[in-house]
Amino acid sequence: MKKIIPYSLLLVSGLMFNVASAQDRPMHEIHSMMLYNFTKYIQWPDNSSSSFVIAVLGNDEVYNTLKTWYSNKVKGTKKFSIVKLGSIAEVSDCDILYVGRSRSKEFEQIQAKIGSKPTLIITDKEGLGKKGSDINFKLVNNRLAFELNKAALDQSNLKVSTQLMNIAILI
Repeated sequence: MKKIIPYSLLLVSGLMFNVASAQDRPMHEIHSMMLYNFTKYIQWPDNSSSSFVIAVLGNDEVYNTLKTWYSNKVKGTKKFSIVKLGSIAEVSDCDILYVGRSRSKEFEQIQAKIGSKPTLIITDKEGLGKKGSDINFKLVNNRLAFELNKAALDQSNLKVSTQLMNIAILI
């Protein structure tokens, strides 16, 4: 069953924000807020790193917003570290990789570089959810929605809450 999420219903608890504030915000801010809030509904395997790394490839606006709003916030015992990547060669160990629309043609190379590491790959281009992106933003009837690829999440050893699955377009 596919579900379309109006701005006012972005996520049952943590991802919600009202329609008025969403309409006044540029899309890169909305993506940044959602990306940050996804961390509340996805569980990563334990690792020894002291940082929770969010890497951004191909969207300076999302990077700048994440860096300004969420740098040094805490997830459990780890501090958020926001990293800007200039090339696929720089992709290494990160907890989240946001691939901007401008770099979406390189998705297969990015996916091969990540392999089965526990990295949540988030994209913003039609069709990338079906190609293996864990979460893919899309507009449906001028409303922001997101696809969730459960098989890709399972392959990365990431566990997603049923709350998030219930509001996503499942692939």
